[in-house]
Amino acid sequence: MDITAFASLISHSIERFWLYNHSTGLLKMYVVESKAGAIGCMLLALLFLGTWPAILTLLERRGRLPQHTYLDYSITNLLAAVLIALTFGQIGDGKPNTPNFITQLYQDNWPCVLFAMAGGVFLSLGNLATQYAWAFVGLSVTEVITASITVVIGTTLNYFLDDRINKAEILFPGVACFLIAVLLGSAVHSSNGTDNKAKLSSYTDEKGAIEISESKNVYKYTVIVDGNKDLEDGNVSVEKAEVGTADFLIELENKRAIKVFGKSTLIGLGITFFAGFCFSLFSPAFNLATNDQWDTMKEGVPHLVVYTAFFYFSVSCFTIAIILNITFLYYPVLNLPRSSLKAYVNDWNGRNWALLAGLVCGFGNGLQFMGGQAAGYAAADAVQALPLVSTFWGILLFGEYRKSSKKTYVLLVSMLLMFIVAVGILMASSGHRKT
Repeated sequence: MDITAFASLISHSIERFWLYNHSTGLLKMYVVESKAGAIGCMLLALLFLGTWPAILTLLERRGRLPQHTYLDYSITNLLAAVLIALTFGQIGDGKPNTPNFITQLYQDNWPCVLFAMAGGVFLSLGNLATQYAWAFVGLSVTEVITASITVVIGTTLNYFLDDRINKAEILFPGVACFLIAVLLGSAVHSSNGTDNKAKLSSYTDEKGAIEISESKNVYKYTVIVDGNKDLEDGNVSVEKAEVGTADFLIELENKRAIKVFGKSTLIGLGITFFAGFCFSLFSPAFNLATNDQWDTMKEGVPHLVVYTAFFYFSVSCFTIAIILNITFLYYPVLNLPRSSLKAYVNDWNGRNWALLAGLVCGFGNGLQFMGGQAAGYAAADAVQALPLVSTFWGILLFGEYRKSSKKTYVLLVSMLLMFIVAVGILMASSGHRKT
């Protein structure tokens, strides 16, 4: 099913749902209130939020410029928020304390709108940073580190903002497990990097050893015979390289958009930690937007319904993404090639996947916020288990950690087990927001 058919199916389903409920008199705004409903939202969000990074990583590994991919992704990411606002947030009659989406657009609620938009800015910066971090440290480790930082900082902030509705004696041991997971994630990256260096340093072909050098953003592999460089140097072409081998790493490097050989691993980790810090702030900002704990709204003005807040959140996320990525087209970072709006418009290679990733991420974020509004945003941070899904895709699709050392495997398994324990504890801390 292509993206056009998928969008048509969604539109048709929404229309049928609206007509049925309107004719039967059952039409009303849907708000998640039960703990079971909240957990259901979290589990769906976990699946969606762990899948979209794998789609974007796939495109980068195939050589598509991240600026092009992220512009496509941003369009459908906003579309998902609009669809949620016009369905869950608009169908039926609103109540005085929970007005529907269109009604809230005309209310004087700008203090909370600004909190929602600030959350969108943080998320956009974090998503943009991770797109570059994946190339340096891999999909699995990037997601684990950013998710762990998000939980350590963001969950703590949400716990106090939510008037401690989550069980502290359960919640904070879960946070501690996430902190251990991030340390293990760094160790996995370091060990896997050492493994890859060993594979490349011992790389040989029929003629002799291979010397790796960088020139004008293209890596060349110069054949060395008996200590002397072959005059006919150039790119090594390997057919059907086995996953996890030096051949595979070289073939991947020549295809991918972001070149990482020869660059310090500190660059990748620095980008990853910056992304994690941004992610840790977007959920608390959204919490303030929907619950107004700081009493910024005028008396009598209802709080933002989660769907309205998510709309404003996504608008600011979209705006920042468009501004930054258009800038990066003409002034690229990390030695990426220069591009243009015309080149972006004409680049249809993998566009359907990028558009799908935006929809998946948008619905995932919406489900996370729906669950958080019901059971507490601290508990909703359990969706940061998304590295479990991302790691599955990373191993299945990209062959990450294939033919690595036993030390790397032990660290990887330890990291994932710690992560599973942390998520289980975090979900067990779920509370119930008083309405």
